[in-house]
Amino acid sequence: MPAVIALLQSFTNKNVFNPPTRWIGLANYRSLFGDPAFQHALTNTLTLAVLTIVIPNALGLVLALMIDRSGRFYRALRSVFFVPVILSGVVVSVIWQSILADGGILDTVLNHVGVSDPPGWLTDRHLALYSVATVSIWQSLGFCIVVYLAGLQTIPTELSEASALDGASAWQRFRTVTWPLLAPATTINTVMLLIGAFKTYDQVQVITNGGPGTDATTTLAYNIVTVGFIDNRAGYASTYAVVMLVLTAAVSAITLRLFQRREMYL
Repeated sequence: MPAVIALLQSFTNKNVFNPPTRWIGLANYRSLFGDPAFQHALTNTLTLAVLTIVIPNALGLVLALMIDRSGRFYRALRSVFFVPVILSGVVVSVIWQSILADGGILDTVLNHVGVSDPPGWLTDRHLALYSVATVSIWQSLGFCIVVYLAGLQTIPTELSEASALDGASAWQRFRTVTWPLLAPATTINTVMLLIGAFKTYDQVQVITNGGPGTDATTTLAYNIVTVGFIDNRAGYASTYAVVMLVLTAAVSAITLRLFQRREMYL
């Protein structure tokens, strides 16, 4: 129902403080695709999607392989990695804002090791988006690790043992046995991270507020809130939302289809 309401509103000039609402057809869509703010937000969102899918998947796989062992230490380590996942996005953003701000914790550490002029992690427009991506990566890493650990638990040890008896090296056992059977875990992680990337809002709002400057870190989700609740252009914000929904669904479906082709089950 919310999606239907947003679709209908996207064809209107709805403005909460300036009624009446009129039907304006595709005017919002024509404006949106020529809007530099939308183009910046789309580029930033896609950049975040690539970074926050590839890096947590790669790191999550490596760490899952390293801690896939029994014992209290490794169980404790899994809990440590998973803690950021259960924290609120706002709480995580506030913590990282204090770390990355000019004169913050990271700058203090760098000063102590001899870096007298550290870069502006949040004030340099060429770095700020990567700082936001770092926060998202840190928070989603634990989820990737847990999914990969669950996948590793389903792989019979006999397969690796048989490969080892045939003379396969550790890398060959990983490439021919472990990695193909972990394909479903990779699919789950990729699709979930993709959807999360398109919804990125908390980190941008709390850490950079869309800056520094104009549109340096704005995302589609951030612009929906800004246009709808600050500019009071509910119809135009609905157009943003509809386009974001279609993009998310299309990219997720294509990704799911591509990744499922390489999945193997025992």
